[in-house]
Amino acid sequence: MIITRRRGLGIGLGAALAAPAILRARVARADTRMLKISHQFPGGTIDQGDFRDRLVRRFAADVQTRTHGELGFEIYPGSSLLKTVAQFSALRRGALDFTLYPLAYAGGEVPEVNIGLMPMLVTTYQQGMAWKTSDIGRELTALLDKRGVRIITWIWQAGGCASRAGAVVKPDDVKGLKVRGGSREMDQMLKAAGGIISSVPSDEIYAAMQTGTLDAAVTSSTSLISFRLQEIAKNVTSGRQGSFWFMFEPLLMSKAIYDALTPDQQKAIDAAGLAQEAFALEAAKADDDALVAIFGKAGVKVGDFNNEALAKWKQIAEATAWKDFAGRNAACANLLKLAESVTA
Repeated sequence: MIITRRRGLGIGLGAALAAPAILRARVARADTRMLKISHQFPGGTIDQGDFRDRLVRRFAADVQTRTHGELGFEIYPGSSLLKTVAQFSALRRGALDFTLYPLAYAGGEVPEVNIGLMPMLVTTYQQGMAWKTSDIGRELTALLDKRGVRIITWIWQAGGCASRAGAVVKPDDVKGLKVRGGSREMDQMLKAAGGIISSVPSDEIYAAMQTGTLDAAVTSSTSLISFRLQEIAKNVTSGRQGSFWFMFEPLLMSKAIYDALTPDQQKAIDAAGLAQEAFALEAAKADDDALVAIFGKAGVKVGDFNNEALAKWKQIAEATAWKDFAGRNAACANLLKLAESVTA
C-alpha cells in the first residue's frame, strides 16, 4: 500500500487511493474471518503517522493475538473504502465492520450524536473521559446501541484553529471569515460571532483553504498536523491550554457484526478496545504540544485561547448551539442536561 507518514517525512494526499493494509495473524489460518476498518485520516504504520490510524492498527494486532488468528483485519485509511460521512450509515447496516469516526458527523442521521462536538460543553480531556462512567456515557451508549452501533474505544481530542487571515482567539476574530467548525452546533456559535460558515470534512480543509473558499478551520490538533495546514496557514491557535472545541471521536463497530461473533471474540474486541484508550489520551495531548512546534517551525504565528476569550465563547454557545440542540427533541435535551452535570 501507499504509506503516508508525518513529521518530517511528509504526508501524501494520494493515500486516499491506497490499497488496504491487510493484517493477518502470525500463524495463518484457513478460517480467519476478515473484518474491515475504515477511517478518513492519512494512513501510516503501527509506529508512525496519525495516531488514529496507528490506534486502529494496534487494535487490530491485539485482537488478532487475543483470538489466535480467528479474526483478521483490512484497514482502509483516507476514506479509501467509503466516503467520510457515509461510514456511519454503513456501520448501522452492517455493511462496514469498524470505523474511527468523528461522531458529530452523523448528526444529520442521528441528531442526538451532535452532543459529541458541542462548543464549550467539554473543556478538558478529564471531563470528556469522565462521560464514559457517567449517566451521559451510559445514555449515549444505549442510544447508539439501539441504532446498531457499538462504542469500542473512547477517544477525545482538543481542537485549535488554523487561519490564512488573522489569529482566531476571541469571538470578534471570526467576523467576516469563511470558517469551518466541524458540527452543526459549532457552526451555529461561529455564525453568531460573525463568521461565514463553510462545512467541509477535515480531510477537505487543505484544498478549501488553498483555493480560498475557506479562511479558517477549527479541527483537532492531530488533523491540523496530519493534513499539513502549516503549509498554508498564517496563524494557528492551539488547544493546549483550553479550547471551545473538544470532539468525541471513538472507534465504533457495527452491532450486527459484533453480535454475530463468538463470546470469546467479543471479549477480545472489548479488551483490545479498552486497552487503546490510554494510548489515545496520551497521543492526543502530545499532538496538542507537537502542533506548536510544527507550525512554529513553518513560520506560522502560534497563539493560545485564554480564559477571558473562552468565557465569551461560552456565552454565545449557550445562547445558540446549546439552546438549539436542547430544543430539537427530548432526547437531546436530556443528553445536554446529563453532560452539563459532568464538570471539568
